[in-house]
Amino acid sequence: MQNRHQQFASERIMIMAAPNGAHRTKADHPALPVTAEELADCAAALLDSGASVLHLHVRDSDGRHTLAHDAYAAAIAHIYRRIGDALILQVTTEAVGRYTPEEQMSVVRELRPEAVSLSLRELCPNDDAEPAAAAFFAWLAKEHIWPQYILYSVEDLQRFDAMRRRGVFALEHPSCLLVLGRYADRQIGDPADLDLLLSSIDSRRFSWTVCCFGPHELEAMLAALGKGGHARIGFENNLLLADGSPAGNNAALIMQFTDAVEYSTRRPATADEVRDAFMQSSA
Repeated sequence: MQNRHQQFASERIMIMAAPNGAHRTKADHPALPVTAEELADCAAALLDSGASVLHLHVRDSDGRHTLAHDAYAAAIAHIYRRIGDALILQVTTEAVGRYTPEEQMSVVRELRPEAVSLSLRELCPNDDAEPAAAAFFAWLAKEHIWPQYILYSVEDLQRFDAMRRRGVFALEHPSCLLVLGRYADRQIGDPADLDLLLSSIDSRRFSWTVCCFGPHELEAMLAALGKGGHARIGFENNLLLADGSPAGNNAALIMQFTDAVEYSTRRPATADEVRDAFMQSSA
């Protein structure tokens, strides 16, 4: 018998938009959203693209990645004023070498976002860190904050699954993001690596999404579609359309994917469908 997330994935695909990331600047692409106002404009442009979740990075006054509460609060307020709750806003806790696990957890406790992405390597780097991380994960479940755990390798995925089986995440079916490629060393993602990751564990017990650095993004998203996963698309990972030309904006990248899957049996989910599938069962 299918569990809830499997039933959802048999009929719907969740498309997450990752419009900026922690590192890129307007020198990389003039349409990269950086300010709160630009993020609100980006969110509005995504409404008809098929996206249901906006993966949110914010910057400080110097344009640097930040986890500052005020910067997040300003961006979220601008987006809500513009589009209401038409997209799920997922804040990042990415450390970028600047933030400790305690600081990462603290901003989430203060902000209380609807959803959050968490690098398992950063937040729980070893067994000694597990008790504090487990307490934080239990708090997320109690507060109905939807977490997504970022995984970069077979080892990460196997550790995630072992922790899941031990109940560390306080969820029966936690969500994860499988990352193909890397930004730091400009490693281009290879869609074939998805098979390597999925063959290492039984992925039926949790929901998984894929992002892919570099020009093979669309190919990787189509692979995820065919294997029962979900898609994260955007300038954080890739700036180019499949034909090699620059995408005009984030919505163009996502619409390229939705056009390609128009006749799939899995249609893009709305934000409320994602909320019903994942958040209502996250307590």
